[in-house]
Amino acid sequence: MQIEQTEAVVIGAGVIGLACARALAGRGIETLIVERHEDFGQETSSRNSEVIHAGLYYPSGTLKARFCVQGNRELYAYCAERGIAHERCGKLIVATHEAQVAQLRKLQEQAMHNGVDDTRMLDRHEAEALEPSLHCVAALHSPSTGIIDSHALMLSLLGDAEARGAVFSPRSTVYAIEAREGAIRLEVTSGGAEVQLEAGLVINAAGLSAPALAHTIRDYPPSLIPSAFLAKGNYYALAGRSPFAHLVYPVPEEGGLGVHLTLDLGGQARFGPDVEWIDRIDYSVNPRRADRFYAEVRKYWPELPDGSLMPAYSGIRPKISGPGAPAADFLIQGPEAHGIAGLVNLFGIESPGLTACLPIAEHACRLLTP
Repeated sequence: MQIEQTEAVVIGAGVIGLACARALAGRGIETLIVERHEDFGQETSSRNSEVIHAGLYYPSGTLKARFCVQGNRELYAYCAERGIAHERCGKLIVATHEAQVAQLRKLQEQAMHNGVDDTRMLDRHEAEALEPSLHCVAALHSPSTGIIDSHALMLSLLGDAEARGAVFSPRSTVYAIEAREGAIRLEVTSGGAEVQLEAGLVINAAGLSAPALAHTIRDYPPSLIPSAFLAKGNYYALAGRSPFAHLVYPVPEEGGLGVHLTLDLGGQARFGPDVEWIDRIDYSVNPRRADRFYAEVRKYWPELPDGSLMPAYSGIRPKISGPGAPAADFLIQGPEAHGIAGLVNLFGIESPGLTACLPIAEHACRLLTP
């Protein structure tokens, strides 16, 4: 079997993999992007809320906090430079009863610790002046939260990488990785044929499949590979015009940020995601789950009409912490962690991965090219 050689391989063409390929190619490194689907961004990167997060929620000192706050600034600048559609619409996190107000204040304190200094507590009258349809007793306003066209972002990242010499290879599935003397060999099926690739640098940015792929690496310490959990999030679109101009979030809940209202760049409202723990990848949306959405949404929008929520789409968070466990941080393992030269594994890159894609990519590349 012929062995194809390149300097670097990025496995996975979601927003993280594309950002990594851009960063590698920008360093003058010959880079190949392998993706098992027919196009880029077919999984988590295209099945989310498309929100540019500010960095409010994450414990100080974590990679999520650090990269989200940095990524927020960098992503707005990148969008402005490249003409990528986005909007700094702002977000209201709402307390719908007095017992939740203390949670909002703790959230604001956490934001300050993370370096987010533009949030503001609003009383009921101030919040309802911004959003007359809103029902709450208080709200935390995050003006630096926004929305983005995630497809346009990924297209731009791929374009940057290709302009710097990177090559995109869709319909290419990596099924085994072996560390060899001076190189890493990948067993790949591409277009129905079996191919062997050798590269000095490899980034595993396979998202939902990243832990399973790591298990194929010969001599990789199994204790370093986290367990994978699939947390499905269902979204429902609002029939008719949205009465809101801001994103609206409840206080956070276990496993996620609650059933929130987000907007697309055309002003269409959608609600979600919820948290549905599943055992296999399944993107179908059960219309009956909307029954729970009505009750949750009406806590902050009592006038939500009956029958107005239509199944839209679902996404799956690539979690490395399961039900009832504290949310895990991003887990980025380079050679110092596992002892294999030239390899980085990216595990558990869920939200705020879209926001944090640029600094995550730079961090991964620095582990390989100090």
